[in-house]
Amino acid sequence: MEVLQINTIATEPYQGQKPGTSGLRKTVKEFQKPNYTENFVQSIISTVAASAKLDGALLIVGGDGRYYCQDAVRIIAKICAAHKVGKLIIGQNGIFSTPAVSNLIRKTKALGGIILTASHNPGGPNADFGIKYNISNGGPAPDGFTNKIYEYTKTIRAYNMVNNLNVELERLGTQKFLVEGLPFEVEIIDSVADYAALMRELFDFNKIRELLQGTGPHPAPFQVFFDSLHGVTGPYVRRIFCMELSAPESSASNAEPLPDFGGEHPDPNLTYAHKLVEKMKEGIYDFGAAFDGDGDRNMILGKNGFFVTPSDSLAVLAANAHFIPYFQKNGLKGFARSMPTAGAIDRVSESMAKEFFEVPTGWKYFGNLMDAGRLSLCGEESFGTGSDHIREKDGVWTAIAWLSILANKPGESVESIVVDHWTKFGRNFFTRYDYENCEDAGAKAMMDHLNALVKDPALTGKSYADGDKTFTVAKADNFSYKDPVDGSVSENQGIRVVFKDGSRIVFRISGTGSTGSTIRLYGDCYEPDQVKQKMDAGFILKPLINVALAMSKLTHFTGRDAPTVIT
Repeated sequence: MEVLQINTIATEPYQGQKPGTSGLRKTVKEFQKPNYTENFVQSIISTVAASAKLDGALLIVGGDGRYYCQDAVRIIAKICAAHKVGKLIIGQNGIFSTPAVSNLIRKTKALGGIILTASHNPGGPNADFGIKYNISNGGPAPDGFTNKIYEYTKTIRAYNMVNNLNVELERLGTQKFLVEGLPFEVEIIDSVADYAALMRELFDFNKIRELLQGTGPHPAPFQVFFDSLHGVTGPYVRRIFCMELSAPESSASNAEPLPDFGGEHPDPNLTYAHKLVEKMKEGIYDFGAAFDGDGDRNMILGKNGFFVTPSDSLAVLAANAHFIPYFQKNGLKGFARSMPTAGAIDRVSESMAKEFFEVPTGWKYFGNLMDAGRLSLCGEESFGTGSDHIREKDGVWTAIAWLSILANKPGESVESIVVDHWTKFGRNFFTRYDYENCEDAGAKAMMDHLNALVKDPALTGKSYADGDKTFTVAKADNFSYKDPVDGSVSENQGIRVVFKDGSRIVFRISGTGSTGSTIRLYGDCYEPDQVKQKMDAGFILKPLINVALAMSKLTHFTGRDAPTVIT
């Protein structure tokens, strides 16, 4: 066997390699700059080595298959080999869903994993790429860790790699190398197998199969349709829903992962997953779901295009968790949501006398609570839902969980289950306005204005009117979170204004964009009246949004008179 040599390459720091809520996201062209990717990967490995033993360690590597993914996988392998990492497990062709990586880290007791994804951002040579590190619990690295990565990127002067290490990403099996006398292994595996095995453990596939086939207590086959948006979940949908749960092959749409996601935006919302919305409005299918680029987000639709908001989806899953075998076996410890997410889960938690947490945006904030045995089910308004089976949000898991509930409610529909939930708990009307690629200076000026506004004691008690609707401020702040497990504090997590009727508006600058600033405006109002619960959400929320725009002076600061996306 050829003995490979470690090479040391001089480099210079790049400015701005600061990880956001889910790693570093930039354009592909940025990552393709000389040494740019190498600098960041070296910074990850050096940060890991500062707190754990790399010698002989196992790391998981894979991504959503977007453009530049395979190039980055090969760079990671060369750098890991130069730092005495013992073994890499890589998904075939460099592909792994983010939930599958989280599962595999936990299953193999790996030191961590490097995930190559920009999630729901567009892909292709002129679009976005991303790299993030997940720690040994399977979840995204916490702020303290990513801050150390960033500090390293600012001073890096060299990186080590094995230049002539050649990994065959398409060939299943183990590839062995000798690096300056030390063994180094790369195992290429089927990216779906371990995840599918986990789903079989968590759910009753026989009962779901009866639902889809219309056997047992079910009067007719339950028609399902899945849109993978040409992201990573296509093979997972085909294996789990079509092969194992017996859904027709035709129910798997856009199931071939493509480097540019077919020129589409792999974001499962009403705007970008419009083909699924149109398909569901035909009235043929009973259940529909879309998934994002790396498989951690989901959108749930019922017959005739009935849209389930992420906050309602989380609350319905919580209220019906007793139908899911995993929770039957392990119990329900607690619930949580991100701060901008509508408060539907809050009342379910209260009714069940379970512990409840409100955390900042970013899945890493749920991980500590799960590891401490205090959290079972959680979600974010940005179409992310999951449980403590892994430490990432999980789109495919969410769809199976919904089907589990439907399998236990013969004759029920997605819409009837949600409407029954509103009757019992009330309805939270919710919307999110995204203003993408705003000028950084204008976005900052708006947030500075809002910060000054919420710090002024005179704001409390002040009323704002729109038409015949009046909103009186009960509380306003820039959200701060103290982790109940480790005591760490996360400040400046979003401007929050709560009105006396329970309505809320929230403003945040998103941490998932690659260029410019994405301003997110959230509106949430609670409605106990069953007649009003069935009214149009846009009509109910419009006065609240108008007040939010007036308070923030968003158009004045950004020049934007309409959002890019309304959810």
